[in-house]
Order: sequence, then C-alpha cells, then structure tokens
Amino acid sequence: MKNVSKYKVDKFILIPMFLFVIISILTIHSAQELLPSYLNNLYIKQLVWYILGFAIAYFIMFIGNSYIYRNIGILYIIGVLTLIALLLFAEPINDARCWFTIPGVGTIQPSEFMKIILIITLAKMINKFNEDYSNPTVKEEFIFLLKIIGVVFIPSILTFLQPDTGVVLIYLIITVVMLFVSGIRYRWFAILFGSLGTLVAIVLVIYFINTDLFINLFGTNFFLRVDRLLDWSSKTGYQLENGLSAIGAGGLFGNGLGNTPIYFPEPQTDFIFAVFANNFGFIGSLFLIGLIIFFDVYLISVAINTNKNTNKYVIAGIVGMLLYQQVQNIGMTFGLLPITGITLPFISYGGSSLLSYMLMAGIIFNISNESFRYTN
Repeated sequence: MKNVSKYKVDKFILIPMFLFVIISILTIHSAQELLPSYLNNLYIKQLVWYILGFAIAYFIMFIGNSYIYRNIGILYIIGVLTLIALLLFAEPINDARCWFTIPGVGTIQPSEFMKIILIITLAKMINKFNEDYSNPTVKEEFIFLLKIIGVVFIPSILTFLQPDTGVVLIYLIITVVMLFVSGIRYRWFAILFGSLGTLVAIVLVIYFINTDLFINLFGTNFFLRVDRLLDWSSKTGYQLENGLSAIGAGGLFGNGLGNTPIYFPEPQTDFIFAVFANNFGFIGSLFLIGLIIFFDVYLISVAINTNKNTNKYVIAGIVGMLLYQQVQNIGMTFGLLPITGITLPFISYGGSSLLSYMLMAGIIFNISNESFRYTN
C-alpha cells in the first residue's frame, strides 16, 4: 500500500479557504476608513485570528473526530454552563450579555462555539436513533423528537435571554436541516411549520393590533427586536439605504480597494458584503458568490462520499448553518431579508465566529481525508 500523510489536506477545501482569508483581510482593511480611529487595526487582528484558527484546525486533525464525538456530551455541558455564566457574570455590551471580555485579547462569544457543539450532539443522537430503530414507529419518532427539542431548547433559551435572536434562529435552522436528512417522517415538518406559522401569526396580530398588550406579554426588548425585523419590508433605514447606495456605486468593476465613499454602520461585520461590492463591483461580487457556492457544493459532495452516517449528519448541519448565514447576510445587505446582525462566514470580522468556523474546518478535513489519513 502507498503511504499517505496522516495530515493530508483536501485542496478543494483549503484553496477556497485561503481565498476567503485574502478577501476577508482586504475587505476589513478597506472597511476601516468608515470606522473610528481606535479600530484601525482590525485587519491585523483578523489575520491573527486566522492564524490561530488554522492552528486549531490542525489540532482537530491531530486528535481526530472520533475523540470529539466521544466527548461531545461533556462539551455540551461545558457550552451550556458557559451560556449560563454569561447571563450571570458577563458585562453588558450594547445592552446584551453575549460576550466574555478578556483583557488584552478582546471578546469571546460562546454561542458561536455552541453551534458546532450542537451540530455534533444532534448528529450522534440521530445516528444512534437510526441504528437502534431501522423502522421506527410514530411513537418512537415522537419520543426521539422530544429529546431533540430538549437538547436544542436549553442553549436556545439561554441565548435568547442574552439576547441574541439571530443565533437562536441558526440553532433552529441547524436542527431542521439535520432532521430533514435523518430520514424521519416528513409529517413532522408539516406539524412543525404549521405550529410555527400559527405562533408567528398570533404574535404579529398582537403586535399590530395592540402594542401595549404585546409589550406586557413579551417585554419591551422583544418588541424592539420584532420592530427591527419588520423594518426591512419598507426598505427604509439609514444602514440599509446607505449600504444599497454603496453597492450601486461600485458599478461593474468597483471603486478600488479602500475607496468606499458612503458611510454605513457595521461595515466590518454585518454589512461587509456592501464594502466588498463597492470596492470590487459586480464582477468581484459574482466571483465571491461563486466561490461561496463552490465551497458549499463541495462540502455536500464530501458528505455524499463519506461512509459514516454521523459524518453525513455533521456536514448537513454545517452546510445548513453556512448556507443560511450566507443567504441571510447577503440578502439583508440588498434589502431582500430582515437585518438580523448575521455575519458572512469566513469574511466578516470576528474572533469567536472565525475560530468556530476553523474548528469546523478541521472536522471537515478529517471527514474528507478519512479514507487515506492512516497507513495500512
């Protein structure tokens, strides 16, 4: 047998990631002209996060996915305790307790890592259920779904209380996608979406008919979050209007790096696509969107080719998470979707989110290389 390096890396994953690094650093550097002077080194910090992230990905390859899968229960408990600690001890930032502040380092957002923990936890639960029940009854599936709901509900309610509705929505998207590929009866999705639709309709009716009753029932904070979500439908708002103007001003080939003429808030995170589109134009935007599509489709091919069901479910959760964030971030930049504060994976500035994606990348490298990682 031919010897193959234990840590051989799939080039069709690695090359897009290196391109993401270049695009991220250049775009964040360009966005800094729209930010206060004390934030003039964000692109350097992002590069440091990327270097640390690649080290984490290598470490995940070193320990292997099996070790993580075996200990995911412990990691889940640690993740939940961390979310509880946020609510009890974290200093509020913009009226939210989403981050731990580490002097000299910055902020760490535990919910970003909880997304990965939740994906692996659900993947193991789904795989075990399918192994135990080759032809489950409706009752057995119902009991299984109750367990899934319990596992997802705990971090969801803790994250909602921070408050961070955007991440809670990602938890739910991950769960729905993974259950959809798990093979359970599709009637459960009809029940789920029917129930959610009814609940949303009731909330909106109260919101539009009686504002005071809505605030009494759900609180002022939730009212403001719903109000912000609904603002997008009128295509109004300073951030959206200026972001759209910046995109339009980019034209076919863009204004060039560092030449964003229009100010809008959060150019380094939520609206980083507007900065990129302005600098590199329509052609550059097509390249970035094409790169994102290639990356996602290749991950799906990795899931198809792996012979372990747990790995298939893990990649399904990862792709569901990435695809939702990509569509949501770019869509809200164009006013097609509500502005929810969802960042663009691998591109937007953010230490916690980037490290969680790189941790995820290490897991994917292991899955894609599993057939040739070890010498026979």
